[in-house]
Amino acid sequence: MKEYVSTDKAPAAIGPYSQAIKVGGIVYTSGQIAINPASGNIEGKDIAEQTEQVMKNLGEVLGAAGSSFDKAIKTTCFLSDIADFAKFNEIYGKYFVSKPARSCVAVKDLPKGALVEVEVIAEA
Repeated sequence: MKEYVSTDKAPAAIGPYSQAIKVGGIVYTSGQIAINPASGNIEGKDIAEQTEQVMKNLGEVLGAAGSSFDKAIKTTCFLSDIADFAKFNEIYGKYFVSKPARSCVAVKDLPKGALVEVEVIAEA
């Protein structure tokens, strides 16, 4: 059975999608960008600040689903500039210490001018 996950501690969806869905003991998060849930604005001007906000948002969504960073199975990461990879990777590694499988790609643009977006598949 499909369960929709929602928390006001992370940004509301900016389109027709859910923050996360839980199915059969697995959590699938939507991609999170660096939106501050209190203001609705992008938090941070550089990749380090935005990555920290993305991780805060993901932590809240995973927590609302009964999961955590340690239960992550796979992540997909999108960077607007691959030159930011090293700094992104440094911050990402503080949160995903369990080293889930990962894809990381550069994309032309992200919503709201964000520099980074991350989605997670995790055990519930």
